[in-house]
Amino acid sequence: MIGKLTGVLEYRAADHVLIDVRGVGYVVYVSTRTMAALPQVGQTTSLYTDLLVREDLMQLFGFGSLVEKEWHRLLTGVQGIGPKASLAILGALGPDGVSRAIALGDWSAIAKAKGVGPKTAQKVILELKDKAPSVMAMAGTATLGAAMAAADGEVIEPVTPMKVSKASPNAGMAQSEALSALANLGYGPGDAAGAVAEALDAMPDADTPALIRAALKLLAPKG
Repeated sequence: MIGKLTGVLEYRAADHVLIDVRGVGYVVYVSTRTMAALPQVGQTTSLYTDLLVREDLMQLFGFGSLVEKEWHRLLTGVQGIGPKASLAILGALGPDGVSRAIALGDWSAIAKAKGVGPKTAQKVILELKDKAPSVMAMAGTATLGAAMAAADGEVIEPVTPMKVSKASPNAGMAQSEALSALANLGYGPGDAAGAVAEALDAMPDADTPALIRAALKLLAPKG
């Protein structure tokens, strides 16, 4: 299994790139957001990858973050969502946008992706809503890991797709910590993820305590 590639970007096409890794060229299909975030031809880049193997086909799909790769894995597990549809969804919303749309049950956001109809979008929400909390927490873990590596003096040049999110760079960590706090308070993963996503949309720069307070207000019984 090829899980990650680091090499020289040789060329770009409409939906894929060629990466030269020590003389071996890999054709990698990517979302429009990942494509836009890649460096210029001739420069070094890194992508996390997922290998699709069929009887008559082998294709590599590339992602700028592990969170994007995880959403691709989950999306392609939904009947009616193939690799191209998954990349279309990730290209339209970005990994953070997918997390929030699914956590909030916003199928209309998913349906904005090219080739994804309302019924399929609703199926995505239905089948993946319980998965949103773990992927949202994963984003926070990735943020923490990058911060720790930077503190140790490691030079990090991540390939991070552009996001439609207004959230700050620390939003992933605050999101993860808020989810953990709500779980400790007894809230279900789905309810917690939806509240945190809604709160983060309203306050993209909120720190962990503010995010928890806002989510608790949203979870409080109405009336």
